[in-house]
Amino acid sequence: MCETVKTELLAPAGDFDKLRTALHFGADAVYVGGNEFSLRANAKNFTDEQLREACRYVRERGKKIYVAVNVFAKNDDFDRLPGYLKFLQDAGVHGIIATDPGVIEFCKKYAPVLEIHISTQANTTNKYAAKFWADQGAKRIVLARETTLEEIKEIRDYLPSDVQIESFVHGAMCISYSGRCLLSAVLAGRSGNRGDCVQACRWEYEITEKNRKGERLPVFEDDRGTYILNSKDLNMLAHIGELIESGVYSFKIEGRMKSQYYVASVVNAYRKAIDGFTADNNYKVPELLLAELEKNSHRDYTTGFYYGEKDSVCTSTSQPKCGYEFTALVKGYDEEKGAIVVEMRNRFAVGDELEVLSPDDDCFGKTIKIKEMFDESGVPITDAKLVQQTVYIPSDCRAGKDDILRKKV
Repeated sequence: MCETVKTELLAPAGDFDKLRTALHFGADAVYVGGNEFSLRANAKNFTDEQLREACRYVRERGKKIYVAVNVFAKNDDFDRLPGYLKFLQDAGVHGIIATDPGVIEFCKKYAPVLEIHISTQANTTNKYAAKFWADQGAKRIVLARETTLEEIKEIRDYLPSDVQIESFVHGAMCISYSGRCLLSAVLAGRSGNRGDCVQACRWEYEITEKNRKGERLPVFEDDRGTYILNSKDLNMLAHIGELIESGVYSFKIEGRMKSQYYVASVVNAYRKAIDGFTADNNYKVPELLLAELEKNSHRDYTTGFYYGEKDSVCTSTSQPKCGYEFTALVKGYDEEKGAIVVEMRNRFAVGDELEVLSPDDDCFGKTIKIKEMFDESGVPITDAKLVQQTVYIPSDCRAGKDDILRKKV
């Protein structure tokens, strides 16, 4: 057994359902966006009322909630900012994620109880920049994704012990340096630095030659085109031990725009891996968990910059692949009927095999062959095709509330 390692598993929560899912599957904290000042303007985000409820829900479970206030602010933003920061503090938010020095100064002035976490978009790539932010009162530095493990160790050693390091461990990566991209604004008039990115890096491109009257010169890798600006997805599950040993405190999963199923699958895998290494520093991530990350939506995987610059561009396609679909949300287990009670999310039928996604090791990965099923009135059905229909599936597997059933596609 190794010494107790203090870590935090930080999950994205684009809405309240994803927040509940993240906590159910083992997240220690979630990060969300409000209706203003967030770099995910197209996520559902949280109204003020929903933020209050989210803070209550999270705190009751002994977890933490951080709010992204990470836009590159303009002058007129500061007219509304003091009231918003005071609201976040009063609502019970633990901290904000910020990039703009003006936003940070306003937070210290108007909401001094809130922790200040420096966003990855601040491009913190060295120990001197990290120390600068610590001197400004930052509790945590979200390092640039371009830092290596060796650089993280050096930064950790240079910082005061009470200042934490947070690093992205999983999810989509921006092709631009720490996400500071102008491409969306230039091509579509929508600024990624104001939360409205169109993901132009995922588009299919070709080049033209001016002196040949605009002749098109495709540079494709195959017959679908070339995605020369398209990054692979980050996946550091197999390297959790090295991240912990480098001094990373908070392990951040990208994906406020991702699905509820994505949040469940990824959080579950990282929770189990972190717990495994915490209990035993010789722990090796089992194939079951490594395979789990192939079962949710993703592009080809990369370890990013943690081991230096490596191949990180996905040239085959910008479209993610997914081996399984979210079939049903578990509402509970009916002991009298000996059946899992589920809410239908995607169509399934008698004869299908469904796999259980659960934080409970006794249920995780178990396969249920549907031999029969019933509706709420006890009437047998063969095809669950009504959206959000409640269905009873007889099974010895006692899947718990908020577990997920999925089907291979």
